[in-house]
Amino acid sequence: KAGYRVHSFVFPAGEGSKNLSTYADVLHFLGEHRFSRSDVVVALGGCVVGDLAGFCASTLFRGVDVIQIPTTLLAQVDSSVGGKTAIDVPQGKNLVGTFYQPKQVIIDTETLKTLPGKEFASGLAEVIKYGAIWDKALFSRLEEAEGKDALLENIADIVFTCCDIKRQVVEKDEHDTGLRMILNFGHTAGRIVEKAYHYTGYTHGQAVAFGMIVASRLGEKMGRTALGTAE
Repeated sequence: KAGYRVHSFVFPAGEGSKNLSTYADVLHFLGEHRFSRSDVVVALGGCVVGDLAGFCASTLFRGVDVIQIPTTLLAQVDSSVGGKTAIDVPQGKNLVGTFYQPKQVIIDTETLKTLPGKEFASGLAEVIKYGAIWDKALFSRLEEAEGKDALLENIADIVFTCCDIKRQVVEKDEHDTGLRMILNFGHTAGRIVEKAYHYTGYTHGQAVAFGMIVASRLGEKMGRTALGTAE
């Protein structure tokens, strides 16, 4: 309605689409529609859409503008913010990618009301991560919440809190060489689970939840984490 020419590229949902083949299809699509440096890529969807669209934008013409509009809790609190883009290759997840900041991240938490329970819980794993690594008050707030409805009542504030934590971390270490590694809490063992089940058996959030428990138990055994933390 504002007079822009808009072309939509839709691909099957899920991690299975975040690969070199889909990447090539997107670039071919943009080329067919005479996409130029003055145009903008808009990533409307969850983590897979954001990661793939961001990578396409970062490599086309050596970088065109991208706007992230995340529609899942996981994407809103984590993957849409911070500038990491990636696709998967047979050797592992997110092994090919760039650090490329979006021009804007537009979050509408109303989209979360239609999110299936499993996907909402998957996103909560990353929210719990932020509480564990940075914000004790957030962690306590999650413990006290009585179900999904109670969380949805305050979800905008929860999403903002997570984004603000990530902002503080990324401003200090954009390229993941120091402090930003704290955001990977739970991801080491989590990645093993995801790869073992070919990215279909468990959601990313479920894998991260498992990974946080593994890391905490390992820390306790090494004497570096207070006993009872894993529990």
